[in-house]
Amino acid sequence: MDGVRGILLDSSVLLRSAADDVNGDIGLSPGADYLLRRLRYSNIPTGISHEEGLSSPTESFLQEMSRTYSCSIFCLSPEANISIEVARIWEDRGGSFIHVVSSCRENFYHKADCSGWLKDLLKENHPMDVMFGESWLHQAVEDLFYAKMTCTFITDAEYVFATGMSRIFIHKLEELPLLICHWNKKVMGKELLTVGYAMKPSREEDFAKRGAFPLRPTQNGLIFLPLNYELPISSQLQLVDAVLHKATDEILAVDMASPSESSDRVTFTRNLQELQRYVKCQLGCCVIDPFNNILPMLDRLKIQQILIGLAKLNISGGSKIRAPHFLKVDSFDKSGLEQRLAEAKLSLPSIVKPQIACGVSDAHSMAIVFKMDHYKDLNVPLPAVVQEYVDHSSLLYKFYALGGKIFYAVKKSIPNADTLLTLFADEGLKPLHFDSLRSLPVAKTQPNGDEHQIDLELVNRAADWLRRTLDLTIFGFDVVVQEGTGDHVIVDVNYLPSFKEVPDDVAIPAFWDALKEKIVSGKSKQARDIS
Repeated sequence: MDGVRGILLDSSVLLRSAADDVNGDIGLSPGADYLLRRLRYSNIPTGISHEEGLSSPTESFLQEMSRTYSCSIFCLSPEANISIEVARIWEDRGGSFIHVVSSCRENFYHKADCSGWLKDLLKENHPMDVMFGESWLHQAVEDLFYAKMTCTFITDAEYVFATGMSRIFIHKLEELPLLICHWNKKVMGKELLTVGYAMKPSREEDFAKRGAFPLRPTQNGLIFLPLNYELPISSQLQLVDAVLHKATDEILAVDMASPSESSDRVTFTRNLQELQRYVKCQLGCCVIDPFNNILPMLDRLKIQQILIGLAKLNISGGSKIRAPHFLKVDSFDKSGLEQRLAEAKLSLPSIVKPQIACGVSDAHSMAIVFKMDHYKDLNVPLPAVVQEYVDHSSLLYKFYALGGKIFYAVKKSIPNADTLLTLFADEGLKPLHFDSLRSLPVAKTQPNGDEHQIDLELVNRAADWLRRTLDLTIFGFDVVVQEGTGDHVIVDVNYLPSFKEVPDDVAIPAFWDALKEKIVSGKSKQARDIS
């Protein structure tokens, strides 16, 4: 038995009512944009239904919505057989349809035979009571449900599934993805694993538009649920087997002076703190990855210290992989800085980076320093890490570890030191300030990976070592190959990168496999611990 095959949203739930808009303008109802954005890339066909005889402005607005959110449009009469209508457009992949209609219009549709449909009614301006079929639940049963469950739509779905009824009420449009996940899981069995995810909207959309977060089951049995902080998090976590997060999107401050090795040194947003609190109470929920495991990603000094351990991977006579030479500085004015730099094997030019690596606005504010006396007035946040400038023929190798699979891409990078000296000689070789996310100075020529023979076996060993050392499921790291020595230098490590340089048809299945492997191994470990 298949899960949700298609979703039809009536215009009555998507458009603001006239009473909600004193100007009479046509617009989306609360929660409509949130829902439509997530359904657009859900891998579940989505349509908009409306009655006949709409005004021209309303019809034009719906057509614009159809283009924006990649939805089909269905003009339906009260007597329409919706199954026949949607079959003309949507492929028959098995499963059931969901039709979301405002409660005030519940009797308008479905007068014809529409088997295989679940009518989902948006109950507006009404408490969270639940109606199924043609009658209200008996109060005693309702009280039992409220006692056992903290979110009524889960109870509703359980009841509908158990009784075979075809109607369910929800209170907000934002609840629909949770209902879809719950329905799919009940229909398709325990082998289906649900991944709840939390990250900033722009990052979520970047992943979603590449097909990474479908609500329809993936080929390896995953479905993805967007965690919504406007709904009770504790109830949403009851639906998921794992939480995938980008906690660095939710950082307010990091205490770099704190000796703590836990996430206590990080001040997260209230939303992330709530997620952390409830995850601890949700037994069996796998966190990808544990919040404490990402702490090294926040601290460039800590990462540099960890990378020193790469030396144990080197074999005599082979290529060498290593960390760049580095030095932490708390002030650029201290006497003896030049001697300290020399002792750390650092020469000019050098790159200066804030010690804090992400999560705050100036974490990517960096500078390339050409002269020693320019350190004094350097505009880089302190504490900072001075890092070796490695001549690497303007080639950067971006590696991505998705579970046990490694991918890489070659990108243009900063020119060699002599080229930089020539380019900026007219400016008096003042420090070159840049934001590494926006204005990184790169060579003008196209990258040619053949100019360096990168040792993939060595880098794969390093990736495996990093995975075990950091205990991360999905991470990225940047490698440059030093001219002359051939040293492979890892200059950066980051958590849950976008890996968008890797083709989606290769990267996304590997992403899913990495998540499932982590979830399954976590459940197996928990079962062993209990036994």
